[in-house]
This record gives sequence, C-alpha cells and structure tokens, in this order.
Amino acid sequence: MQAPQSMRHNERAQRIAAVAHKRLLGVAVVFLFCVLVIIGRLASFALLGEAQAFQGSASEYVPARADLVDRNNVPLARTIPAYSVWIRPDKIIGDPVQLANDMHAIFPDLSVEAIHAKLTADRGSYLKRRILPEEAKSLHYLGEPGIEYPQEPERLYPEGRMAAHVLGFSAQDGDGQMGMEKKLNARLKDPDLRSTPVALSLDARVQAALEFELQQGMDLTAAKGGSGVILDVQTGEVMAMATLPAFNPNKVTAADIAIQSNGVTNSVFELGSTFKPITIAAALDAGTVRNLALRYDATKPIERDGFKIRDSHPSGRWLNVPEALVHSSNIVTAQIADNLGKVKLQATMRALDFDKRPAIELEERGMVLWPKSWGSVTNMTVGFGHGIAVTPLHLASAYSALVNGGIYRPATMLKVQPGKANEGRRVFTAATSARMRQLLRMIVVDGTGKRADAPGFRVGGKTGSAEKPHQGGYARNSIVSTFAAAFPMDNPRYVILVMLDEPKGTEASSFQRTAGYTSAPVIARLVPRIGPMLGVYPDAKRDVDVSELTPLLWKPKGGR
Repeated sequence: MQAPQSMRHNERAQRIAAVAHKRLLGVAVVFLFCVLVIIGRLASFALLGEAQAFQGSASEYVPARADLVDRNNVPLARTIPAYSVWIRPDKIIGDPVQLANDMHAIFPDLSVEAIHAKLTADRGSYLKRRILPEEAKSLHYLGEPGIEYPQEPERLYPEGRMAAHVLGFSAQDGDGQMGMEKKLNARLKDPDLRSTPVALSLDARVQAALEFELQQGMDLTAAKGGSGVILDVQTGEVMAMATLPAFNPNKVTAADIAIQSNGVTNSVFELGSTFKPITIAAALDAGTVRNLALRYDATKPIERDGFKIRDSHPSGRWLNVPEALVHSSNIVTAQIADNLGKVKLQATMRALDFDKRPAIELEERGMVLWPKSWGSVTNMTVGFGHGIAVTPLHLASAYSALVNGGIYRPATMLKVQPGKANEGRRVFTAATSARMRQLLRMIVVDGTGKRADAPGFRVGGKTGSAEKPHQGGYARNSIVSTFAAAFPMDNPRYVILVMLDEPKGTEASSFQRTAGYTSAPVIARLVPRIGPMLGVYPDAKRDVDVSELTPLLWKPKGGR
C-alpha cells in the first residue's frame, strides 16, 4: 500500500524538477539573448564612434584649400587653422577703457583708441585675424566673455615675399585674387582634391637666388624695378620668376596695388638689341644670310623716309655678321632685316607668339604692342628691337627656341613629369640653332656681354638697352636694360633673362647705364649660384667650338 504512494510522490517530484529545469533553461536563454543584444548594441555604438572619430580625424587634416608646393615639395602656400579675435560689445562686462589698455599690451600694433572703438561699437566685428597661440592665451587670461578667438582657416605663405607675383594671394573668403592662386582656384577648392598639393615648376632655391641677385643688381645701379625669369629650354618649365619690388601675400595692403603687376608676364617693353639674334636666325633660315664673312657698310647711319638709324657706339667700318652681334650694330642688323623682308620677319615673330599674349597659365598676361603699319623702316627697326613691345617672357621663350635645337615650347608654371613635355613646334632649323649657340657665346667672350661670363659655365647671351617711349618719342634718360642668356652653351639647359628698369650710372656700373654694365653682372653672379642646384657644374675644359668664326672678328694691327 505504501510503495505505490511513494512512487507517485517521486514521479511528481521529478515532474516538478523537470518543469523547473525547463523554466530555468528558458530564463537562461532569454538572459543570454539579452546579453547578446546588449553586447551587439555596444559593439555597434563602438564602431559608430570609431567611424565618427576617424571621419573627424580625417577632416581635421584635409585643408580648406590645397597646398601649392615647388617642384621638390617645398610648401609655398598652405592653409592652416589660425586664431582670430572677434569682439561682441553686448557681452563685454569689464571696463572698456581698462580692457582696451590691456589688449593694447597684447597687440602693440593696434592703438588703444582703435580697440576701444571696437569694444563700444553697436555690433560685433573682427579686431584682428591670424593671431599667435600665445596671444590667444593672453586674451583668455583677461576672462572677458565679450572677446572670442575662434579658429578659422588662413592661407599662409611660408616664404613671405618670395615668388609673390607668381603665387598671388587669397581673400578672406578663400578665393584666389591673382597669380596661380586665382588660376587654380577651382582646383585648390575642390573637396575631392584638396588633400593633394599642386606642384609648381618653381625651384624654391633657384627662386631665392634669382630674387637676391636681382635685388642686388637694383641696389648697385639704383634701378627702380627689376624682373627676371629662368626657363628649362627642353620643357618650358619656369624654374624661377621674379618681379621687384615685391609685396607680402600674408598681409596685402592698399599700398601694394601699385606693385602687384607681374613684370615678366604682364608688362610689355621694347627690349632693344636682344632682338638682333632672332633677326639673324631668321635670315640664316631664309637664306638671305649665307656667308658670315660678308661685310655690311656700318660707316655711316642709314637714312630712309626721313628716319635715321645709327649705332650707339659706331665702329666706323664695314662689319660681318659675327662682328655686328659682338658690337651690337643697329645699322648692320637693319640691313639684314631689310634684305630678309617684312613677310619673313613677321612670320618668325608670329611663330614665336610675339603677336599675342604670352603662353603661360598665369592670369596676368600683357598684350604685345604690334606695329600698326609695318613698312620698310618699321621692318628694320623691329629687327633690332624697336617699334615692337613684348613681355620679358616672350623673349625668354624665344631664346629657348634659339638654343635648344629650334623648338618653341610655351612656358608653364606647372611641374612637368618626365617624358611629358610639350612637343612644341619648330621655328628654327637645328643647324641655325647650332650656329646661334656659337654666336651667342662669342658675344659673351668677345663682345658687349663680357661681364655676364661665369668661368666654367659657358654662358652665352645678348645685351639690350632700349630707351622707354615717352610723349610720342623716347626718353633718353630712361632706359630698360636687359640681358638674355643661356647656359651651358655646348649643351643648353637653361635660359635666364634679367631686366632692370631705369638703372642709373653708378660707381658699381662704371657710371654706365647700358645692359653690359648693369644687367650682365647679375647673370655672372647668378649662374654660379644656381648651376649646381640644377645639376650644372663648372668645367673649364669644355666650351662651344667657335674656332671657325673667331678669325672673322677684326683685330687692329698689333692685336688687342
């Protein structure tokens, strides 16, 4: 009787235990599921936070405007976060007078009166932009809630005035106002490209050397201005371009407007005798000059249609082509241009783009002054660089074609990748280019360009001294002094053009104003500085072979 009851009790206990186990297992499953959900949510939050942190970190390093760098990645223009000072007069709690004095101690360049006016104005305004972190810290210590110093993107030019006319500057709204900042404005602001710098063709080292020597040339001759450019003759890349005096793009003032014109690309000049090699090259190609030994009458001025063409330093004898270049004879060059004819001379000038704005990416490009009427007299004067006005860049590009084998390539401010240079177009034959290399070297060795020589670097080039136009004529006391050079002439790599505006005859220039005494010495100092930077080293054992031309140069009895 007891056994069945005990069995029933055990079965009941087992059923209760089984139900309890199932319930416990269910609770465990639910608990585990909840834990997994919580872990999953925490993981998703963590991933989201990590992604947001990554996005924040990435945006922190993407500038509002892409950098401009030189060909070696040296920063020339960079956007940085900078502090500004914003005044909220309605939030000022301290004494404005005392506050103005305290802030003047932090910013000595701002007057107490100017600061006080900002503190008591009707509405908020900037007191100053781009302040130093320590200045922001000093403001913070004043404990004034009405003074705010937000961080804002600012365009910084680490090299100051260097290459200012090439780089340009940006306005407070971030848009470029001139130079490459304006030309590349859309590219520099593109959200997808801002993290990638734009590499310019400039070499910062060469740029600094050009500006230094150009400034020294101005100082030594009391010139009012100067311009210079250095081109790679095989690619058209601008290695350096300078206009002096320069402005500071970090802090552009109203007074800077007068000096913001790019003297290399935007200003046009009659560049005088530097045109003579171009005329000779055109005549060689056309076949109107075949025999370099043939002499032309330079004993007297040329008179035609009421005009008189004369030499500034008459030789008083007959001259051949090498002598005409060595002694820079207007009379002989005029005769060669006359024989060449206006059709062929014009064709050469147009092939060199002398009839249009210079070919380069900059916005500031001056329009040439092309003769309105091209008669026989104009043809002769254009032959020696008068009656036509071009930019210095026009001339530098033309000289590149003269010495590089005869190929004209447009100048570029952007770095050219190896093998990607503009193919250009042929203007002179290779034979004519080779002959011009000889003649340009002779001008430096034996002629008006002697003071441009740099031992071992085989410099060639031509002087040009032109009176500036004035009231329907020319101002005899105001000249533009130019030297166009190339080196090394046995295998030309670079063209340099230096121009001084209204140099004076000083002790340093032997009291002469002409290019041989003013601009040429700049070349002599500059080439040894930049040559090694550009991979060109002095070699006294190498030179252009001019042995076949040297006998053509007349020497007085008894030698020189």
